[in-house]
Amino acid sequence: MDRPYIFCHMLTSIDGKIMGKYMDTPEGETAGDVFYRISFGKSPHYRHQGWLSGRVTTDDNFTLYRKPELDENAPKVESGDYVARKSSMYYVSVDPSGKLGWEKEELTYNDTTAHVIELLTGKASNSYKAFLRKLGISYIIAGDNMLDYALALDKLKNLFSIQTLMLGGGGVLNWSFIQAGMCDEVSVVIAPAADGSSDTPALFETQGGFAANTPICFSLQSAEIMDGGSLWLRYLVKK
Repeated sequence: MDRPYIFCHMLTSIDGKIMGKYMDTPEGETAGDVFYRISFGKSPHYRHQGWLSGRVTTDDNFTLYRKPELDENAPKVESGDYVARKSSMYYVSVDPSGKLGWEKEELTYNDTTAHVIELLTGKASNSYKAFLRKLGISYIIAGDNMLDYALALDKLKNLFSIQTLMLGGGGVLNWSFIQAGMCDEVSVVIAPAADGSSDTPALFETQGGFAANTPICFSLQSAEIMDGGSLWLRYLVKK
């Protein structure tokens, strides 16, 4: 399989939560700045060409649960993938059925701008693909009913020249990539804060049966104390 090098880069509370009120504390905000500088910013540690998230993470942060404006009478689009344009940075969204309500073909995260690529399956409708083409959003078809991660990653590398990809999904998506052997490295910035919530997602999860709970072990590469008492840990995923 020909795929990009994949690192999972996440911000967590001291008890492993990837969302929550702890993010609004001074310690959480400082750790968030550390998280951003490591992967983006002017002199990032990782020199990647894109980052990947799931549909819920995308809706939470970018499309904000808008409904796509579909034309059910749109002419039949060409079969296969659609490469709208090339870019130095991409945002890759896992959206198997085609539900995200985009408004334009790029997004901005702090001072990083990225061209959007949708990862679809055969379940995505012609009207949704026509909607993406109208906006100039690239898409990849990988799998019939379920997303074929291996095929999608192969296409990301060969169609868009993505050599290194950041995985920044929810806990279920992160864990499914690791379980499938498609994540090489885990980078975690730990904020010295917590809010005690028991219903917020953790760094890795098996919720919904999307991935097995087979234990995975990691090899520590580095541990650094960062701004505000945050901690940056880097692990390689043991195969």
